[in-house]
Amino acid sequence: MQTPLLERNNLLSNLKELIVRTLRLEDVSPEDIVDAEPLFGEGLGLDSIDALELVVAIEREYQVEIPDAEVGRRAFASVNALGDFILEKSSAQKASDAVG
Repeated sequence: MQTPLLERNNLLSNLKELIVRTLRLEDVSPEDIVDAEPLFGEGLGLDSIDALELVVAIEREYQVEIPDAEVGRRAFASVNALGDFILEKSSAQKASDAVG
């Protein structure tokens, strides 16, 4: 069983690969993406169309729901924020499944 830190680091690496693959970022490699850097605007420079594509990819890949723009803004603030959002939603889902 992986430690939470290792699990989080693997998740962040996977997210970077997903971002590059989903958005077909030819000039960016996963290693180029800084965990704490903003994904939109001055950071990675993504736009609203990129956000829609990422929402679909994240929901499909990680079975988490991003229900509205406000949640999306928080979740997509950076790779760190996105990783934390997925881990939080996954933990809540596991707890819900265990109770139900």
